[in-house]
Amino acid sequence: MADSALQPAQPRVWPVGALCRAIADALESRFNPVAVAGEITGFSRAASGHCYFSLKDASGQLRCAMFRRAASLLDFVPRDGDKVEVRGRLGVYEPRGELQLIVESLSRAGQGSLFEQFLRLKAQLEAQGLFDPARKRALPDMPRAIGVVTSLGAAALHDVVTALQRRVPHIPVVIAPALVQGEGAPRELVRALESLYDLAQGKVPRGGPAQPLDVILLVRGGGAMEDLWAFNDEQLAHTIAASPVPIVSGVGHETDFTIADFVADLRAPTPTAAAELVSASTESYLRALDEAQARLRKSLTHTLEREAQHVDHLAARIGRPSGAMARQRAQLDALQQNMSHALRTDLQRRQNALALLQQNVPRAAQQVLQRHQDACGRAALRLQAVDPARVLQRGYAWLTRADGLPVTGVGQITVGQQLQATLADGTVDLQVQNARHN
Repeated sequence: MADSALQPAQPRVWPVGALCRAIADALESRFNPVAVAGEITGFSRAASGHCYFSLKDASGQLRCAMFRRAASLLDFVPRDGDKVEVRGRLGVYEPRGELQLIVESLSRAGQGSLFEQFLRLKAQLEAQGLFDPARKRALPDMPRAIGVVTSLGAAALHDVVTALQRRVPHIPVVIAPALVQGEGAPRELVRALESLYDLAQGKVPRGGPAQPLDVILLVRGGGAMEDLWAFNDEQLAHTIAASPVPIVSGVGHETDFTIADFVADLRAPTPTAAAELVSASTESYLRALDEAQARLRKSLTHTLEREAQHVDHLAARIGRPSGAMARQRAQLDALQQNMSHALRTDLQRRQNALALLQQNVPRAAQQVLQRHQDACGRAALRLQAVDPARVLQRGYAWLTRADGLPVTGVGQITVGQQLQATLADGTVDLQVQNARHN
C-alpha cells in the first residue's frame, strides 16, 4: 500500500495534434495579440502571394508567415537585414509542430508612429475626396512649358533635367526650388508650387517663360519614411489638389508611397519616370510624323486611283456618243407622240363642247323668249286691270277743275265753280250748284 503511494502519477498521453492545439490555445490566451521587433532573415514570397521569413535578434529567432491580404498592404518591399516591427498572433504550425507568428502588419523599425499618422491623414483626405479618380486630369500630349519642384542639390533634379533635355529639348523647363526634407520643407514646397501656379495662369514675371506652364513635376529621390515625411503634409496635399494644371508626383522609389502621390493627378515610380511621362521623345514624334506621312500618301494614292477610274468611265462615255444620240432621239420621238396625242385629245374635247353648245343654244333661246312673252302677257293683264278707261265704262266719271287738276274731295270745290267730267265716251262741262259732305 505504501509502495503504491510513493509511485509518481502517470502523465496524460496526448495525441500529437491535440497537444499542438492545446499549446496554440495557451499561446492565444497568454500572448495574443503580440508585437515583435527584430531583423528579417530568409524572406521569400510564394506564387500565392504569401510571405515567409524569420525575425531574429542576438538571442533568438522566430518563424513568421504573412498571408497575401496583409502583404498587399505593405508600402515597401521587405528585404533580408531590414529592422522591422510586426504585429500579429502567435500560434503553432501543427503539421510540423513549429512555433510561428502570423503577421498582420509590418513596418520598418521606428516608423510605427509615423505610419499610423500617415494612415490617419490618408483616411482623412480620402474622406474629403482628394483622392477621387474623377478629379484626376489627363496629362497634355505636348506641354508648352514644364514646371519642376525639387531641391537644387537633389540628384532627382539632375535626373529630371537630363531626361527632359534628351527627350524634349525644345520645351522650356521652369525650376521652383524648395527643401524636400526637414521641418521647413512642407512650407517651401507649398510656396514653390504656388509660384508655378501663377505662371500656369498667365501671371508671367519679367524674365519668365514665354509660354504658360501646362504640367508640374513634384519630385524627390528615395529614402526612409522620415526622409519623405515632408510629402505627407496636409497643407501640401490641399495645395496639390488646388493646382490649375496636372501634377505628376515622382517621390522616392517605386515601393515608396506618400500622400502627395495619392493627391497628384498621376504618380510616377521615380523622378526620371515622371519626366518621361510628360515628354514624349523626339523619336516618337518623328515616328508619328512618318506614320502620318504614310497614311497621307496612301490616302492620296487611293484618291488618285478613284478619280482616274472616274475619268476612264467618262472617257468611255464620250468615245461612244452614238448611243447617247439614239437614246435622245427615242426620247424626242416619244415626246412628239405624246404632244400630238395631247393636241388631238384637247381638240376633240373642244369640238364636242362646241357641238353641245350648238344643240343647246336654239332651245335655250326659245325658252328665254317664251319666258319673256309670258312675262309680257302677265304685265298687260295687270295694266288692263288698272286702266282708267275700263273704270269709266262701269259708269264712273273723272272730275277735273278748269286748271286740269283732279277733284278728289268736296273740300276742293266751291258752289258755282266750273268742273269738267270725263265719261267713257266723252266730256261734260258742269257747274257746282251745291256741295255736301257725307
